[in-house]
Amino acid sequence: MPNIPIVDSHVHLYDPNVHRMTWLDGNALLNRRYDTRDFREHTRGVEVESLVFLEVAVDPAYGVLEAHWVDQLAQKDPIIGGIVAWAPIMDGERVRSYLQALKEVGPRVKGVRFLQQTVADPNFALQPSFVRGVQILPEYGFSFDICIYHYQLTATIELVKQCPGTMFVLDHMGKPDIKRNIRDPWMADIARLAALPNVSCKLSGVVTEADHRHWTYEDVRPYMERVLEVFPEDRVMYGGDWTVVLTAAPYLKWIETVDRVVEPLSDERKRKFWNTNARQFYRLG
Repeated sequence: MPNIPIVDSHVHLYDPNVHRMTWLDGNALLNRRYDTRDFREHTRGVEVESLVFLEVAVDPAYGVLEAHWVDQLAQKDPIIGGIVAWAPIMDGERVRSYLQALKEVGPRVKGVRFLQQTVADPNFALQPSFVRGVQILPEYGFSFDICIYHYQLTATIELVKQCPGTMFVLDHMGKPDIKRNIRDPWMADIARLAALPNVSCKLSGVVTEADHRHWTYEDVRPYMERVLEVFPEDRVMYGGDWTVVLTAAPYLKWIETVDRVVEPLSDERKRKFWNTNARQFYRLG
């Protein structure tokens, strides 16, 4: 286990009885309330200093309500250091009214996310209105979390190039096809993305892209090592992807897997990976 306090850059908290989340229908494991009390129970034995909440694909009508709900949780439990909220980025200039509403939630809202992985068109992110929506995020002090599958990396690279003023972080390493052990062109694409100076990357919950029941350390290791190889040490961070990670592993098994991969790193680089980089990217103080 990490021997320093960690900042978990990717945590989901929610209550299906408060906000509609269609994707949870029929999911016996995840379709229940999960809050910081549950998180502490699942992370017992690990010193989590702070966490960043990531939106959980509530139905769009609940997007701003979700941000308010999490901000209220944070007022009671300061372990929640930052909020990444849902936003209809594809609305272009019209998204300004939504971003202003998020800004008014309070300073804990650090960034936004739109799940490109749910869109069939691999070039969806390159439509002009989506690009424009991403370009204006810095005006509101927001970063952008990229949540895609591996085959959407080419378009994502072009999106980032068109938005040099926006700070990006790639969730789940771009979701490579670990289950089928397909490494190309992901190996090359992830290096191309890493070469862009305004992109960071999360080693977050990628066991969900492997065989949920039978994955091994050797299945996931090459992909995580590739990220550590191509991203500068100041631009890669740890993420738990709790609760979604539970579909493939308990939290402690996931963090043990990551800890094993980063063991060869220097103490300074480990501190950046487990703590400092997430703090700096999400402006947690």
